[in-house]
Amino acid sequence: MATFVLVPGAGHTAWCWHKVVPLLESAGHRVIALDLPGTGGNPSHAVKDLTLDVWAGYVADQLRQAEAPVLLAGHSRGGFVISEAAERAPETLAGLIYLTAIIPPPGQSLLEAAGYDPSIVPPIVDGCMEKFSDDVAIERFYHRCSAEDAAEACRHLYAEPYEPDRAPSGVTWERWGRVPRAYIECSDDKALDLASQQRKMQAAAPCDPVFTLDTDHSPFFCAPEALATAMLEIARQFAPAEAAA
Repeated sequence: MATFVLVPGAGHTAWCWHKVVPLLESAGHRVIALDLPGTGGNPSHAVKDLTLDVWAGYVADQLRQAEAPVLLAGHSRGGFVISEAAERAPETLAGLIYLTAIIPPPGQSLLEAAGYDPSIVPPIVDGCMEKFSDDVAIERFYHRCSAEDAAEACRHLYAEPYEPDRAPSGVTWERWGRVPRAYIECSDDKALDLASQQRKMQAAAPCDPVFTLDTDHSPFFCAPEALATAMLEIARQFAPAEAAA
């Protein structure tokens, strides 16, 4: 039995994992889906006070309280957050799972590491990105999802603080770099292109194992069973039952 700690991506809350959580739990694992400070059901900070350090410190605190072995998963922008948390608490982790996620080279910001298409980034108002429009979200995040799932996902989107995206990564190979890394890539992703973004980041920070899902940017909506299967296999490799016993 492992503990999965799940971190959502930009504009998303813990709700995005709602189809995957019961699949992992039914396989006997513990699951903690997090709302980062200032998002979703965690109003502990005002948006103007949110930084990458606040988010990473919060996740690291959750890792220290979780029952080992712990697998920390991050989707999209969440990859940047889980990397910073791993830098702070590498001793708590059996492994990291990057789900079509940003892997930050030391010293680079999320915007630099991802090479984001400017057309995806909403306008910035008072230090906060406005919510992704439904049209952009459906085209870039949910185009393989059912109409019902896409509409519900759009209703859960929130305005994202901009400051964490501009902060340089503080990860080091000595701490974050020593934690085993797995990657789940999505072949029909229109937010993070498979060849030019996902695989470029994997080349700079190799991951093993790597799974490829034939999905859009949101497999937790359009292919939760396939996503859970990949995550369970990663748990089998990173936190085998005999090691956890």
